Amino acid sequence: MSNGTPLGDFLRARREALKPHDVGLPEHGRRRVPGLRREEVALLAGVSSDYYIRLEQGRENSPSPQVLDAVAQALKLDAEATDHLNRLCLTASQRPRDRGDTTVSQQLLQLMDGWEHTPAFVVGPALDIMAGNSLAMALHSGFDEFDNLARMVFVDPAGREFYQEWERAAHSCTAEIRAAYGHDPESPRIAEVVTQLSAQSKEFAELWQRHDVKGKSQEGKHLKHPQVGDLHIKFAAFTVNGAPHQQLVVYQAEPASPTATAFETLRTMATHPKQTETAQR
Repeated sequence: MSNGTPLGDFLRARREALKPHDVGLPEHGRRRVPGLRREEVALLAGVSSDYYIRLEQGRENSPSPQVLDAVAQALKLDAEATDHLNRLCLTASQRPRDRGDTTVSQQLLQLMDGWEHTPAFVVGPALDIMAGNSLAMALHSGFDEFDNLARMVFVDPAGREFYQEWERAAHSCTAEIRAAYGHDPESPRIAEVVTQLSAQSKEFAELWQRHDVKGKSQEGKHLKHPQVGDLHIKFAAFTVNGAPHQQLVVYQAEPASPTATAFETLRTMATHPKQTETAQR
């Protein structure tokens, strides 16, 4: 995915995303490089220029926690990006060898199936859909396949209509895969998804090079289903105990809201597809 090291690529991207005025430095004349110079980051972090250059070039493999903290502050990294920086410095022997279960537990499948009024599904590190209940399937029925959230956002034509805040969804998907990459830079599945999406979507390729990091969090979403229309949902994601590489994603509607009514229509469509089709004719 890159000719450099994961650590060096991340540092370079975050350095180039900053301007001198962002960190209180003067800006004089025309600059030959985007963002900050390496020497400026070194100055802000309190390390030598040679040391920082070695760090960004991948020739310094064991920076101290104090140095990483200083570099994170110099680059104005938030908590998630700082954690990502520290993970990228782990050696292969320090990383968990288990890349996670590739199947969803029977107990979790039964739990999701019991949520008749709540779309729920499980995603893996590369945002592959590992399982979903019938309402989640019905909610995403406008896509070619309910297979990978990032592919659905960037490649499937239905994505731009379904995700009413498409740019936000695109940024979130990319940043979530980048966060997962920090946990396992050698993941063949993440590499495969990134390679495919970079070839199929210029927008994904550009966002991936920004090295933004953000895990799933609780927030609202504005969606539009081709049959039931606008949906304003609450969204939450939970790490699955016993399978930390899996996340349970749950969508909820406000009680007695138009979205709750739409969810009920989708549930009926999923339960009685032939009757629904007949009624719509």
